[in-house]
This record gives sequence, structure tokens and C-alpha cells, in this order.
Amino acid sequence: MLGIIGDLVEDVVVWLAEPLQHGTDTAAEIFHTRGGSGANVAACAAALGPTRFIGCVGDDSLGDTLVAGLAAEGVDVRVQRRGSTGSIVILIDENAERTMLPHRGASTMLDEVPDQWLEGLELLHVPAYSFDGEPVGATAVEVIRRAKKRGVLVSVDASSTGMLAGYGVRRFLDLMADLEPDFLIANESEAEFLGLSAGGAPGPNRERVAKTVVVAKAGPNPTVVHVPHGEPVVVPVPPVEHIRDLTGAGDAFAAGFLSTFLRTEDLYEACVSGHGTAARVLSAPGSTTKPACN
Repeated sequence: MLGIIGDLVEDVVVWLAEPLQHGTDTAAEIFHTRGGSGANVAACAAALGPTRFIGCVGDDSLGDTLVAGLAAEGVDVRVQRRGSTGSIVILIDENAERTMLPHRGASTMLDEVPDQWLEGLELLHVPAYSFDGEPVGATAVEVIRRAKKRGVLVSVDASSTGMLAGYGVRRFLDLMADLEPDFLIANESEAEFLGLSAGGAPGPNRERVAKTVVVAKAGPNPTVVHVPHGEPVVVPVPPVEHIRDLTGAGDAFAAGFLSTFLRTEDLYEACVSGHGTAARVLSAPGSTTKPACN
């Protein structure tokens, strides 16, 4: 089973119909949907195999709705309830690029995860957002250590350059060197920001996570998987037409990659699956919710 520790929040998605006009109105469409990187991965992965989500949401009606919706998609949902459920405002411009304004709320309050919530896990995925804030940051690190003692594989997603800048690049790399996750997934800008990959080649900080498989995505360009003490695995990305919204594509890739690796232990095939799930999200028609990745 794939397990995910992460955020479960409401996304307020704003599709701008024109450049943002400061000090006046801007034409837009606005949708409310389930969000959070961890929850997005779980929802996509549930279509591919047994999946568990671990997190914290508010003791409120929005939290009730989000938990029920995630469970309805086939996810085994294990959440603590306290505080108020978070929201993220996502501005999407005419070029499908995103600007995110997060208020994570109860997602940062995860604490003392029971052993029973880790039972049956074969791989634990943790977006780097889960290291940012307390008590969730300490909780995520402690759960990773417990999972590794159980022989569970661990994956970390670099999440965003904004988060990494706030957390600190050296601090994040030190944490990765200490935890030694089996996989570190990053897009091109995140991988370069961390100094782990540049132009498809290993970056200057690659040796700091020398025991970790680094999966460096590059949009429409090939994904490069940097394998410890081995040749990189280069996987072409099929073209995707009519892209309107990039939201959730990275999470969909992680879901496809990790679920397929659990089944096949093949890095190339895992990337192919990740590209496929991401493409289905990228090419989905506009709606009030992102589709499941099936």
C-alpha cells in the first residue's frame, strides 16, 4: 500500500481571463475544490492501487466535506481533527501558470501519528510542505524514521521553490542527507534551485543526497532519473495538447510514478505511468474539480 502524509485543504481556483489588473476588477472564473499536494497524490493513486492518506483537518463542516470526498475516491483516510481547515487561493493566468497563496490551517497541526496508521504501508510519500510548520514538521520526520525501521520505502517531493526558499536550501538538503529517502521528486526549477540537477546532468549538490534516486521532471522535456552510482534513466514526455491548468499535474505524476514502481520496481515504466497520469490532469476540460487520474 502507498501511504501519503500531507495537506488536505480547499483550493479556491481563480482562472484569470486577462492579465491581473491591480486596483480594479479582473475578469475571472472561480471554482472551489479539494486541494493539498498530499491529498491530490492520494486521490490519483487510489485509482491505481490501495492508498492511505494521513493528515489533519479542521473540526468543521469544510473538513467533513473534504474527508468524505477523499474517501469517496477510494482513499483510506486517517485524519486528526483540530483547528480550522486550510485554504489555498490559486491564480491561473492565460498561459496556465500558477501563483499560489496558501493558508494551510489545520494541516500544520498533525501530531503523534499512531502505529496502526502505518500498518500495511510499503511506500510512504511526503511532500516537502509537510516539513514546514510545527508540529507537522517534527511529526513527518519522526514518521519517516519509524517507516524506514519497518522497511517501508520513502519518497519526498520538493514541493515548490517558494517553500524551499522559506525553509532554507541548506536545511532541506541536510534533512534529506539525514533521512536518506529512497526517492526525491522535483520539477526542473526545484531541482536546479536545490543544485541537484541542471540541464539533465547532476548538479553540484547531488552528492549530498548520494543514496537517493532523484527524479527530475522538466515539463515537456524528458524526465531524467539520477540513480546512485549508475547511469541516468532518460524518459521522453509525450506531447500534451490544450493545456489550461497545471494545478495538480506534479502530484498526478508522483501518484503514477510511485504506484507503478510499487508494482514493477522499474524506474522507466514508473516514469511512463507518471507522465500518463499527469497528462490526463493537464488536458482535462475545465470543471469545478480536477478529475481522478484514471
